[in-house]
Amino acid sequence: MTVGREVSVRTLRTRPLWVFVGLGAAGAVLAAGRLLYSGGVADWWVGGGLSAALLGVASLHGATLEVRADAYGVRYGSLVRRRRNLPWGDIADLRVHIQYGRHGEEYFRVGVLLRDGRTRRLPLPLSVSRADRPDFDAELDALRALHRRHGSPESDHLAVISRRTAGRGVAVPLVLCVLLLAGAGLAAWFVPVTGAAKEAWDSAVPCAAGTPSAERGACLTTVPAVIARTEVGRAKQPGRLYFADGRPVDRLTVSRQGAQGFRAGDRVELTLWRGQVRVVAAEHHVWREHFTSAGSVAVLAAALGLAAGYPGARLLLHRRGRRLPDDEVLPSALPFAGALLATALWLLPLCYLHPMGRPTSPGVLAWAVAGTLGTAGLLVLAWRATRVRTPAGTGAAPGEPGEEDGAEDGDVFLAARFLESTDYNPNHFGTHVVLGDGPPAVVPHPGPGRFAARPIPVHRLTVQGVRRPRGGDGDVVPRGWHVAELDDAGAPVRLAAAPADLTRILHALGAPGTATDTEAAGLPGLPSERGPRSCLFD
Repeated sequence: MTVGREVSVRTLRTRPLWVFVGLGAAGAVLAAGRLLYSGGVADWWVGGGLSAALLGVASLHGATLEVRADAYGVRYGSLVRRRRNLPWGDIADLRVHIQYGRHGEEYFRVGVLLRDGRTRRLPLPLSVSRADRPDFDAELDALRALHRRHGSPESDHLAVISRRTAGRGVAVPLVLCVLLLAGAGLAAWFVPVTGAAKEAWDSAVPCAAGTPSAERGACLTTVPAVIARTEVGRAKQPGRLYFADGRPVDRLTVSRQGAQGFRAGDRVELTLWRGQVRVVAAEHHVWREHFTSAGSVAVLAAALGLAAGYPGARLLLHRRGRRLPDDEVLPSALPFAGALLATALWLLPLCYLHPMGRPTSPGVLAWAVAGTLGTAGLLVLAWRATRVRTPAGTGAAPGEPGEEDGAEDGDVFLAARFLESTDYNPNHFGTHVVLGDGPPAVVPHPGPGRFAARPIPVHRLTVQGVRRPRGGDGDVVPRGWHVAELDDAGAPVRLAAAPADLTRILHALGAPGTATDTEAAGLPGLPSERGPRSCLFD
């Protein structure tokens, strides 16, 4: 990377990639030579060569990938992919996107917010571990410096988009919700079909003498047979029964337990219904085909519909937070998940017992009505619990204690975190703030006692404002907490806690020059921007 009039970012450790490029070229030559030698007949040599060639193309893309920024804008591409140009005039802001791996890994990438509202993610710089995070921060700062010099950023604040923020895409929950609803609809369509088949089997009677062959499918026909051999499946695999002379069928798929109950040479009696063998009966063992009940399918349809409610709740919360900044954390959808689980407790048994039509008995109707009203009440509570709460002022003047202070004797331990590493919070060790008999201090435990307490230098702190959590605050900040932005003798410090606990802590930290009211500080529910800050990922 070069910093100054131009920024250039390339892939690190390209030597292994060039090795794969060479292997890919050799694979392409091997595939072409094999095709010429065999007269155009493909074999596993050709397949292996083409696979190596595809790997070589991908490696060539990674080895030659470059992101370059200068006075005109940002350009990125490789020898494989055409270069794209983004002029500074079209770029509204630069932001950070956090992507997540299958095992919880975090990958940091730079996103470009265009004037038309679209977002493009740059392939580089990329951070895949804490070891390369400083290099990522340095490259990001260089890009932002060029943007401020040659463009017109909409804000000096660096937005960090994580899976909890309002700017996260909704494609995954939308697709998941649609698929679950489609599965629920398909299962509901099969409920009457399954119920009719089960009722027809339960009411089927043996065929009377002289019944025409065309009508024997609706009644039960019994024929003798001899088992030639059995095949028991492994683990949960089904088994098979083979019949002598292939009569009346060559083989029959049964359950693994059903195949274990028969032996070669057993004389059995087969019951046929609708042209298929439904029962195999011997003297010592009987296998019957299982018919799924309509209630089981109805339960499946209801379960899929309820499962679709969770991604639907996430879509609803995203819609409610459409006016929030892209990096502000949305409320959790867990209250809606609780309402859905409570609904399942009464809806699934009802669907199993009464899958066809509406219940008519008074007890069942009362059950359904009470469950519906309970679900409606829980959904209202979930709606209220997930509303966006704008931080309010602390309600106390600088240095004036709040009503809560002194209300209790002894030390009080409040769950709170300073998000920066400071002399009173080294290596982010603090999990609680203790108030009471002694000065306010940071402790790594919920008490009792002030063991390992680090006093907070109240005289150095000035409250700049209170806001809701952002993506840059990290996942250690619960969604329902608020964050106070403090000035520690010129260094920015963030303190996160539950709203009531944060208000109480700010009362205790009432230092000279404290502006605790968000509106008094020029913050109508949102903090003022204080310039760029690159230490967002510690």
